[in-house]
Order: sequence, then C-alpha cells, then structure tokens
Amino acid sequence: MPPHAPSALPSGPAGAPQLDVADALLTLLRDTTTEPRPDIQLEALTLAVAADLPVLLWGEPGIGKTAALTQLAVALDLPLTTVIASVHEPSDFSGLPVVGDDPAEQGVPMAPPDWAVRLVRAGRGLLFLDELSTAPPAVQAALLRLVLERRIGALRLPPGVRIVAAANPRSSAADGWELSAPLANRFVHLQWTHDHDVVVRGLGGTWPRATLPRLDPGKLAGAVDFARRAVCGLLAVRPGLVHRLPTGETRRGGAWPSPRSWEMTLCLIAFATAAGASQEVLSLLVRGTVGDGPGLELLASIDRMDLPDPEEVLADPAGAVLPERGDLRQAVLDGVVDAVRNRPEKSRWDAAWALLVRALETGAPDLVVVPATTLASLRREDWDVPAAIERLAGAVSLSRRADRAAERSGLVAKAGR
Repeated sequence: MPPHAPSALPSGPAGAPQLDVADALLTLLRDTTTEPRPDIQLEALTLAVAADLPVLLWGEPGIGKTAALTQLAVALDLPLTTVIASVHEPSDFSGLPVVGDDPAEQGVPMAPPDWAVRLVRAGRGLLFLDELSTAPPAVQAALLRLVLERRIGALRLPPGVRIVAAANPRSSAADGWELSAPLANRFVHLQWTHDHDVVVRGLGGTWPRATLPRLDPGKLAGAVDFARRAVCGLLAVRPGLVHRLPTGETRRGGAWPSPRSWEMTLCLIAFATAAGASQEVLSLLVRGTVGDGPGLELLASIDRMDLPDPEEVLADPAGAVLPERGDLRQAVLDGVVDAVRNRPEKSRWDAAWALLVRALETGAPDLVVVPATTLASLRREDWDVPAAIERLAGAVSLSRRADRAAERSGLVAKAGR
C-alpha cells in the first residue's frame, strides 16, 4: 500500500490553524499585570540592586527566583542577560586568548564572550548568573573577577549593569557544589521563599510590582553618617567581628563578616536609611551580608543608637522620654544606673530613683526590678533614702515573690517526675 499522505493541519474555529489558536491561548495565559504590594524580599532585592551590589538569591527549585528576576528587569526597564554558570568553561568568564600577528610584541589579548560585548554596547542591563551552585570550582574561581571587578577578559562592564545570581541549596541542586568562600563573600545573600498569598494572587494574574527605592535627597548625608556610626560603633567594641571566616564548608558558602562584607553592609544601611526602609528589610540585607550572628548584633546596636544619653536623662528625669519597647527601655534604665555607678553622687542617685518611678508609672513594672536593686546597692552611708524608694518597694517585692513562686513551682514539677 502506498504510504498515507500527510493530512492537512486541523483547523479550529473560523478556519484558524490549531497552532495559531494555541498561541492565542498561551498569549492570554501570559497576560498578567502587576500591582504595588508590600514584599520585603522584593524590596530588599531592589535596594541591593540600587546600591549596585551583587546579590545571590538562595531558594529551592521552582520557588520563583528566575521569574522574580525577569519581572524585575521588566519593571526597571533593564535588558536581561541570563548566563547559566554551570554550562560554561572558566575561559568564558576570564576571556578566550586570541593570538595576533606578533604575540611577543602585542601580547595575547583575552577576548570576551558575545553576551559581555552586548552588555557593554547597551551600557546598561541586568546580568543574571543562574545555577551558581552547580558551577564547578574552576568556574567559580573565574567568576571572582566578574563579580568583584566587573571584568570579563579585556572588557569592563559599565556602571549601568547590575549583577544578580541564583542558586539552589546543595541538597537540591543537580550535582551541586558548595560555594567557595572568596566568591560567597562577594555577594549579598537573600533567602528566597514563597509567600502563599503572593503566589495565589499572581497565578490569578496579578504579581507584586518591583520598583526602585525612592531615595530622599535631603537624607543622603545623614544616611551616610548614620551608617558609618552604626558599623564603626559596633566594630570598635567587637573587634573580633571584623573578620570571622567560618570553619564549616557550608557556612563559608554563605554570608560571613569580613572588611569587604562590612563595607557592603555600610552601603546597604545608608541606602535603607535614605529610602526609609522597614526594619524587616534592613534585617534581611544586614544578615545576608555579614551573617545572622553579627547581623543581629549590628541591628541591636542600631536600635540603641537612638537611645537618650544617660547624662541627659539624669539631668532632667521628669522630662525624659523613655522608649515604648521593653528591651530598649531596659537598656536606658541600665545605662542610667551604670552612669551613677561610674560617678556616684547623691544628686545623681536621687535623679536615677526619680527616673525609675517614672518608668514604673509609664511601663511594665518588672523592667525596674533589676535597675532598682542595683541602684539600691550603690547607696552610701551618708545618703538619705529618697521617698521614691517607697513607691518602688511594692513592685520589687511583688516581682521577687512571683520569682520565688515560679521557682517553687519548678521544683514541685521536677519532684513529680
């Protein structure tokens, strides 16, 4: 039998070829919109991009890292160049040697890849280095100069090009490698997770809109001063945090403190301050640059930067404004007691008691127990007991009785086991 002749492509309604109908359906599925919506991950990412710092998004496969970068490029009107790091050779990033007419005279130039040439010609763009954790060590070594110095072969990427990378944890990466410590220390590490509400609304056709932070021109100088005081103030009293290379291979592939990462942290604090970013966004950026431990210490130090000076509080305890947050209020009270301990005088001792009474009247009573106990131990023999102590005695006594009751309950619970 003769072979059957190929049948004509089936047509849909109105005679349209089925592939054309399929394309129309795909167009409708891809037709989505964006809306302004609070998203601390996206805000942290855009702040780091605005600060021109390399960012590394960590997340499980399919979590939306690539989609977020694609949407970011569209929102910022930046041409997106995607490079899969794991399928390239080291020479693709360090440059391919090209022998000229007289190598002894002219040398051997290192020719850059075509995507780098396109970025330089455009003068701007978003370079997306995907699958970074599947790049072998030799490729990671070649990426060092690209990420830090922005050089590929003989070319230097223009200032208008931003660098963002993505990686999967080694446990879920295909033939994954741990990131080398030198490469990891060049990135701001952001953990990318999904938000249920964002995913549901996005699948319905509306995704969050990525926008660059609005920097207040009037805050720039103050933001730089604040960032320098924050970082330098912490490192002055915690010199061991200046450089701390983790011992484990896995932790070396993440965020850890070094002079380079502290410089990036300072930059991010300045940008976040000038943009009026939230504490949550600042926390993601700081911990993603120097690690969780040093980052949390820095955030706690920043909280205390705006606390009133103990000497000013002692000079006018009645007019002192105490923080609402319990930990900050406790820090103010402890600071005042320390100031009295360092320079014990009757007038200062009395002023501290007046402040504790004010704290008792305007906040949680348990916050004054430890400062009151410490302040009482600083009394000199010739100092009269101020009337304020009587007002605090009840709170201190009640707190101690509650502590003893809790202790007895704990002992009873242990005895019953």
